[in-house]
Amino acid sequence: MQPEEPRQCYLCGRQFGLERHHVMAGVANRRLAERFGLWLFLCYSCHTGDAGAQYDKDLNLQLKKEAQEAFEKYYTHEKWMEIFGKNYL
Repeated sequence: MQPEEPRQCYLCGRQFGLERHHVMAGVANRRLAERFGLWLFLCYSCHTGDAGAQYDKDLNLQLKKEAQEAFEKYYTHEKWMEIFGKNYL
């Protein structure tokens, strides 16, 4: 899920005010997200705004689904379950 250059918001395409969003939340999962590249750039509005990924449960779930799909292209579903313990697909 790591972004292509140039840096831009994964959701709206803005190229300013970007923040790194770890798709898998929590201290341990954030480290795993770093390790497996399950993060992306979001602008402030898409990240922490009222309808941003931090607060919009549907958007958050969609990003988790996309992360799992990306992960499973390189690893197995079993590996996903072993590491993250929850199926989002």
